[in-house]
Amino acid sequence: MTSTAPASGTAAAADTAAADTAADRSAAAPGSSPWQLARRELRRRPAVRVSLCIVLLFVLMAVGAPWLGALGGWSPHEFDKSAVDPYLGGQPLGALGGISPEHWLGVEPVTGRDLYARVVHGAQVSLLIAFAATAIVVLAGTAAGIAAGYFGGRTDTVLSRLMDLTMSFPSLIFMIALLSVAKDVNRIVLMTAVIGIFGWPGIARVVRGQTLSLKHREYVDAARVGGAGPWRILTREILPGVAGPVIAYTTLLIPGMISTEAALSYLGVGVRPPTPSWGQMIAESVAYYETDPMYFVIPSVFLFLAVLAFTLLGDALRDILDPRGGRT
Repeated sequence: MTSTAPASGTAAAADTAAADTAADRSAAAPGSSPWQLARRELRRRPAVRVSLCIVLLFVLMAVGAPWLGALGGWSPHEFDKSAVDPYLGGQPLGALGGISPEHWLGVEPVTGRDLYARVVHGAQVSLLIAFAATAIVVLAGTAAGIAAGYFGGRTDTVLSRLMDLTMSFPSLIFMIALLSVAKDVNRIVLMTAVIGIFGWPGIARVVRGQTLSLKHREYVDAARVGGAGPWRILTREILPGVAGPVIAYTTLLIPGMISTEAALSYLGVGVRPPTPSWGQMIAESVAYYETDPMYFVIPSVFLFLAVLAFTLLGDALRDILDPRGGRT
């Protein structure tokens, strides 16, 4: 009798472990793509769902900036002298920075430009630069990482030294210097190119490490024995294997790109007036934070929400699509 209870308890524990294993296998059953697993996991996390909604709202705001800005009835460059008090140094009339039915988020001091229109168009500029720079970084970094990891030898040596050389530059200082020297150029294109040039080595190293672990797998060797060329192996066998970490890394790059654009515009070497930018608006609002704090708060809140939402979404995708990378 004394030996039956432990035996039954052990059997119950084994049954429970077997059931858990079966449940795990069914959750990651064959046929479940990474996107299906990602959707399933994202639905379980309320904070991530909220972040995804905020991200979608910002994307829609950036895409529809001309139409959303027109809803307020004001252009981002249009002055409204009737909304400011010339006898008080151009302070906005009314409470909370001039918030009214005519100006939904108030107005800028002195100029009277509508903050709602400028914030919406600022979202378009900030996200355009962030997404375009991220695309350059991901494409260049993925191509360099796959080439270095798969071909090895001299190709790996040259690309790895180029990664080290690029990462050794003090990128922020170099970006400030380069943007300060360049005058009569399209600032959005220049900022996108400069940010992208200094951002690719990080993702290239991640992809190189993943490629080194994949190029000797059985299915890659089978494709090579079957007569597949390097291009087919790289695109059909290696690239799908590194897609998860690349997607996770991409979503974590975007908030950094938004912050970089805002920092450069704040320092006066980024987007120039009258083109609106969140960083530029924050820089201009510093002189009025005591008399008109809403001018400082509104663009700061939009910048904070955008960076936070993209960061939370990127962390969640990294945990799902690249769990080993999230632990290291």
